[in-house]
Amino acid sequence: MLLGMHNMSQATDLKHGNVGQSSLNQSHLPILERKYPDIAGTVLAFDFGEKRIGVAVGETILKAAHPLTTIVAEENELKFSQIGQLIAEWRPSLLVVGLPTHMDGTPHGMTQLAKKFAQRLEGRFNLPVMMVDERLSSAEAAQSLREAGIVGSKQKAMIDAVAAQSILQSHFDGLTSN
Repeated sequence: MLLGMHNMSQATDLKHGNVGQSSLNQSHLPILERKYPDIAGTVLAFDFGEKRIGVAVGETILKAAHPLTTIVAEENELKFSQIGQLIAEWRPSLLVVGLPTHMDGTPHGMTQLAKKFAQRLEGRFNLPVMMVDERLSSAEAAQSLREAGIVGSKQKAMIDAVAAQSILQSHFDGLTSN
């Protein structure tokens, strides 16, 4: 334990060289406005669905995302228990959640559910969470799997994790273009 640290965010700020900066404490901002360009380390990304949640992992230094797993569960407690196990294993600095919208950017039924999921992640795991536009992530995932020769039921089992990979790669690509 670091002496003089009153909370986890101060310790995280120190770890990442952000002492005196408020870049990591953005909980006062609406979830859609949060950006964490200075966070270094492992990032977990989620393609949220009511029945399945795709998960991807990547490192900010390499800026490369990889599909990790798909959580299949009906009950929220079971979903969050599995997410907790992934967080304990990977120890991410940041969580990224895909923001589903219509092609014109307007919200639909899943938009609010994904925002609620992101807020629950932040509340349960006390980690910075941001949302990234996920339009076309599932289509990109399906195309990538088809190109790799993965179709049918094999594709269905992998598509959510590959969609999460696409979401996370979009986040990383946004960091390099800024």
